Amino acid sequence: MAGLQEIIPTANKIIQNYSLCNYCFGRMFSKQLNLSSNKMLGKKLRKDSSFTGRCYICRDLYCNLQPLLKLMLEHSSKYNFETFMVGTQIKPSIVDRDDLVRSKFKLRGAYSIKTDFTRELSKRFSKKTKKTPDPLDPDLTFTINIKDEICQIRTKPVIVQGSYTKTKRGLPQKQRSYENCSGRERPTRGPHDTESIEGMISRVLFSKFGCTTIKFTWVGGEDRSSLVLGTGRPFFAKLQNPIKRHPKMERKTRLGAIILHDCKILDGFPRVPIKFFSTIRIRISTTTQLDSAALQKLKPALRHPVIVYEDGKRSEKSILRVRYKKISSNNFVLTVDAEGGLPVKRFVHGDDVSPGISQILDAECRCVWFDFMQIRQLTSKSYDVT
Repeated sequence: MAGLQEIIPTANKIIQNYSLCNYCFGRMFSKQLNLSSNKMLGKKLRKDSSFTGRCYICRDLYCNLQPLLKLMLEHSSKYNFETFMVGTQIKPSIVDRDDLVRSKFKLRGAYSIKTDFTRELSKRFSKKTKKTPDPLDPDLTFTINIKDEICQIRTKPVIVQGSYTKTKRGLPQKQRSYENCSGRERPTRGPHDTESIEGMISRVLFSKFGCTTIKFTWVGGEDRSSLVLGTGRPFFAKLQNPIKRHPKMERKTRLGAIILHDCKILDGFPRVPIKFFSTIRIRISTTTQLDSAALQKLKPALRHPVIVYEDGKRSEKSILRVRYKKISSNNFVLTVDAEGGLPVKRFVHGDDVSPGISQILDAECRCVWFDFMQIRQLTSKSYDVT
């Protein structure tokens, strides 16, 4: 064996001073000799003598490999995964003794006991399950507390994209805030209510994936009295700690007045903000009577971007197309193709939106209701892996 004669003097000094198991003895030199089995190398370095007693460094830690492997197999049995990573928590006293021996005999580059034990456990789990170790982006991550024989599992989030249509007024998009929840940015920890779109979709995703929490990213929003028609409003959902990674997803799931469309699993969230245009139908009432000539002012006035002020910030929203239909002397329906993010009610009233409908018509206008007839997503199909 190339290089073996060079290490024998140091190996003899170590074994004369410390009682080491074959795993700990062999790993002091296995990296230097480019060998994979520390146990076999430890036996070879002892020549004909066998190890008896208790290992000075690990205190026979390697005897726990099989029980810990069994623990990992039991805890991971219900999860779907192809790749994994193992992390271990080892008593500091074991690490200190290992550092002492490696430092005393100047064994630079030798595997530390934590690295080697973790690698050995990972190797056995891989052989048993035929799954692939992946330290960078694993589907499933083990954290093993060796002292207490506690196994914790965390899984990589799953990103789901889908859309929904809404054919009944009165359903809010988001679940109401609960005590100890932080409101808009909080993740959904369970389908708290089924009287919201978020709650209905959450129930489906919890059932399909067996996750612990869900965080939604909505492509725009609507009023609880609004309808969402056409191909629906797109959304993204980040599912934490899913048990299943690739369950069967139906192209259409009916949830009463809500229909869930085309849910699919993505590699990650979009890298850039979602851009979209919406066809919005708005029912507007006025306090004064309007004739057709007054409504004709709308198209030329909306040829230029609408200016929106929000918390001191200024943004522009384009209106691509304007149609209107007079219903009575005090009511009309306005249909616009508008850039995403247009605050519809404020656009009608003219609150921090210029020009607003009230401003253009020189009349006090009120939004009775507004519906999304179609939402067209314009974002590129590039995603960040999460």
